[in-house]
Amino acid sequence: MSAYHWPDRVEDLRVRTREFIRDVVIPREPVPGERMGAQTRAELQQAAKDAGVFAPHVPTEFGGQGLELGWWSPVLQEAGYSPIGPSALNCMAPDEGNMHMLNMIATPEQKQQFLVPLASGHVRSCFGMTEPHPGAGSDPDALRTIATRNDNGWVIEGHKRFISGAIGAAFCIVMARTEATDDAPAGATMFLVPMDTAGVRIGEPIHTIDRYIDGGHPHLYFDAVQVPEDAVLGEVGRGFRYAQVRLGPARLTHCMRWLGLARRSLDIALDRADTRSLFGRPLRELGLAQNLIAESVIDIETADAIIAKAAALLESDPKRGSAMSSVAKVYCSESIYRVIDRAVQLCGGDGVSDGLPLAQYLNDVRPFRIYDGPNETHKWAIARRASAARSRSIDRGALPMGEAIVRADERG
Repeated sequence: MSAYHWPDRVEDLRVRTREFIRDVVIPREPVPGERMGAQTRAELQQAAKDAGVFAPHVPTEFGGQGLELGWWSPVLQEAGYSPIGPSALNCMAPDEGNMHMLNMIATPEQKQQFLVPLASGHVRSCFGMTEPHPGAGSDPDALRTIATRNDNGWVIEGHKRFISGAIGAAFCIVMARTEATDDAPAGATMFLVPMDTAGVRIGEPIHTIDRYIDGGHPHLYFDAVQVPEDAVLGEVGRGFRYAQVRLGPARLTHCMRWLGLARRSLDIALDRADTRSLFGRPLRELGLAQNLIAESVIDIETADAIIAKAAALLESDPKRGSAMSSVAKVYCSESIYRVIDRAVQLCGGDGVSDGLPLAQYLNDVRPFRIYDGPNETHKWAIARRASAARSRSIDRGALPMGEAIVRADERG
């Protein structure tokens, strides 16, 4: 990765993160198919703090490195070079997205209660949006969990599923439907709910092929959960709007972390191509191998460029950035899988064995085409924006497509 366009402080953190991941984290990786233990996580997080690379995305006032969103990618890619690197640096999903949202919209009191321990790595969290069918999933408007106001605040009733990180989490940011009041519209509202609140119950686990999100993906039940008025995160009825504050950057940081793993996979394949011979020639000199390598380089560099553009837009124009993050999510989730799959092919039988980590990497990145919204849902939205932009641009003198899409988005 070239540093020609990065400030010196970003390059310094990137280099130190790179060294920390290779020298400290990679030697502590679990064998393929196993999870990192809590003790290892705590030790690596302390080591990251000592090395000055902990929580790169968190403001310095909360113990992080204070990087602006536009500069997250080079550092998070270095963290993602190891599948446990993001956890060691406390920039793993779902905590990273929750930290970002809490920093953006929480009250000072909420930040002290929830953000401070989360940013320090002392606790984990989860985000309660997805529900069993026919509830919220690809369509957030199908939200069925409800919150009703009473004299003591709010009562939450609902059933969530696939709540990543819920096992062992200290609190959940819960999305629930609320009715209109005199000062708030009907819609969705976010609530900060400690997991030890009466009526909160972790249900049956959902066993998945990925291994590196702490806390699994279980069902989560809210049975007459009473929370105070100050449990509301942001404003009542504005939950879907706040969700975009979280989801745009969160889906993009998935791209950053997994792109780091794609780079690791290509490095493994390049090492194999350099040391193995076939038909009397080094594998790296065979045209079929060269084609696989070249296609992977193209996928990695294209993904890197899309991420950089989306990150810059999220800082300068969040609405445009959110739209571009959908493009990045679709492209990166598919191209990263292709890179790792080619690496498996180049490594032959070892690629599908536990002698190399590549098969587990495939298992870890495959769900990304579903997590943060299925790619098909994102493609549907991308196509609708493009069609609307084109039809409207005709009346505006055929604007360039990029500008037309932005203006169409601005008008809904």
